[in-house]
Amino acid sequence: MSDEGAKPSPSSTAASGRARARSRAWVWVGAAVVVAGAVAVAAWAQLAHRGPQLYGFKVVAAYPHDPMAYTQGLVIDHGRLYEGTGRYGMSSIRRVDLASGRVEKIHSIDREYFGEGITILGNKLYEITWKSGLAFVYDVDTFNVVQTFQYPTEGWGLTHDGEHLIMSDGTATLRFLDPATFKTQREITVHDGDEPVTKLNELEFVEGEIWSNVWYDDRIARISPADGRVLGWIDLAEIYPHSARGSDDVLNGIAYDAAKRKIYVTGKDWPQLYEIDVVRR
Repeated sequence: MSDEGAKPSPSSTAASGRARARSRAWVWVGAAVVVAGAVAVAAWAQLAHRGPQLYGFKVVAAYPHDPMAYTQGLVIDHGRLYEGTGRYGMSSIRRVDLASGRVEKIHSIDREYFGEGITILGNKLYEITWKSGLAFVYDVDTFNVVQTFQYPTEGWGLTHDGEHLIMSDGTATLRFLDPATFKTQREITVHDGDEPVTKLNELEFVEGEIWSNVWYDDRIARISPADGRVLGWIDLAEIYPHSARGSDDVLNGIAYDAAKRKIYVTGKDWPQLYEIDVVRR
């Protein structure tokens, strides 16, 4: 073979150079993809472990509230405000004029019962009691008792999702109950990350979320009803000064007017009830 035949032609040399350039380019592209993927995974992991969203509040309006009402349950139904109060010998359900705070109708329960959460589903008002394991069901218009139920735990807060009653018992567990039988249909454990959230108290169902007071905490937990995950915390520490409160005068009471999309909160023996807007921090 002649020397001329052994040498690569200029065109083949150029093609080889372009091939090597393409190879190096693909190496750089591959490296960039790997780096970008790693950054995306890290960002997703950081987002996933960032925790619940934090919220503050803005007071829209303040209304008079009975300072002797030891609030255990708060409900807006068809534009009317209903409240359940506690303490032995002082427990009641009542319908209240929102603007004036005047009690329009009241039903006191026997002194042996400590009233807790209330909710209204259909034309029935449900009230649970603390340690008696007894729930009362009232006609919402007359406040006449139409039914009673027994349950095996303490009773703290009560709300509903349109189908089930949802009850808290002071632990991290929320129970979904059949309103016709009061039997448990399912349970969720409320948790913030890996930590259970206990002392769940008064409850309200707000646009697909369960909102819960936490006893002796100035925050409201926004909870996923699917898995119990805390989606957010609403900090209400500054809404009513601690210096004006007694030791038991804690935040407790959430009512949602779904028709007007208004949120109301109060506390045990507080002199005011507040309409608030929730704002992101």
